Amino acid sequence: MATVKAIKKSAKTTKAGAKKAAVSKGTANKSAKTKAKTAAKKRTAAKAQSKKRSETKTIKQAAAVKKSAQKPAKKVAAKKSIKKIDWANLPFGYMKTDKRFVAEFKNGKWNAGKLTSDDTVSLSECAGVLQYAQTCFEGLKAYTTEDGRIVTFRPNLNAERMERSCERLEMPVFPKERFVEAVLAVVKANKFYVPPYGSGATLYIRPYMFGANPVIGVKPADEYQFRIFVTPVGPYFKGGVKSIAVRISDSDRAAPRGTGDIKAGINYAMSLHNIVDAHKNGFAENIYLDPATHTFIEETGGANILFITYDGKIVTPKSDTILPSITRRSLVYIAENILHIPVEERKIDKSELASFAECGLCGTAAVISPVCSIYDHGRDIRFSACENGMGPVLKKLYDTLTGIQMGHILAPKGWIYEVT
Repeated sequence: MATVKAIKKSAKTTKAGAKKAAVSKGTANKSAKTKAKTAAKKRTAAKAQSKKRSETKTIKQAAAVKKSAQKPAKKVAAKKSIKKIDWANLPFGYMKTDKRFVAEFKNGKWNAGKLTSDDTVSLSECAGVLQYAQTCFEGLKAYTTEDGRIVTFRPNLNAERMERSCERLEMPVFPKERFVEAVLAVVKANKFYVPPYGSGATLYIRPYMFGANPVIGVKPADEYQFRIFVTPVGPYFKGGVKSIAVRISDSDRAAPRGTGDIKAGINYAMSLHNIVDAHKNGFAENIYLDPATHTFIEETGGANILFITYDGKIVTPKSDTILPSITRRSLVYIAENILHIPVEERKIDKSELASFAECGLCGTAAVISPVCSIYDHGRDIRFSACENGMGPVLKKLYDTLTGIQMGHILAPKGWIYEVT
């Protein structure tokens, strides 16, 4: 009986232990499941957080790309260039800019031309321009107006004048319409080099053409390049307009029936020795007389001349060997049609110089340079109204023309070309 009881007791104990073990196993399983669920939730949360970070990064990257797209690379680069330019202290000299225009004439026709960042010119040692000086050029400016526009002044007249120069030098004419288009394109490509309004600085534009292929016999070249570069320049007169002293030269600027009325490079080459000598002797420029008689006033090495009589009339020299200055032509138009000042274009004998109240040189660089004295072989002829700057009539002309260029005064039709 004891044995039976012991067996029953043992069975109960085993059953209880099994039950306890089962309960324990169930608890362990439940705990494992809970832990698994918690881990799964954590993994899900981590994935969600990672996805959110990824989406946020993508949104930020997209915004950065959009912002970058709104600011072209050229503009950013140009701003960096502008920061390096001290507009207030800019010299009247050359500075390399981003783009220039080049067109080539070969096989009897001009190619389409292009803007390029390459500022070098590669030529044969026997190129026509190097051997026989077959070249001509132009000069004009671009400005920032008070309302922020970028404009050029009468480039169509520069195109027409270069056309005459090319015809006289047996060079192919670059079409007027393409000339103007190229000027505007180069200015637009370098618009961040156009000095700001009020700085006194401007963007100088230099179109030029030359014989490019080898020429050993004296004859025109067969191939040519037409180019335009631009460079920002400071005001011609630092610290305000200053009066200058000039002298009458014994040398000739141009031969009778020669190239004086076109903008040929050779005209300027022959004047270099004379201008250096003038500077050594304290004069700013040379006034050249007519080459036939050495009696009549013509122009200086780089500018036309204006005289003002004591009764307020403008008198300017007339000659077939004078370069037709676009600035002078514009000032004459302003005088007659806006300021209603009488103008005479005629031969001026050098004996008349003392009868004028004001004298000024006019050209692209300075617009008007007042002359306080002309030295004529021991005789100093002075213009009292220009002792300390421009006289009253020259000042009116200057203010009106620069007012038109800067947008203060309504320009005559066709004078201003806006760069867009």
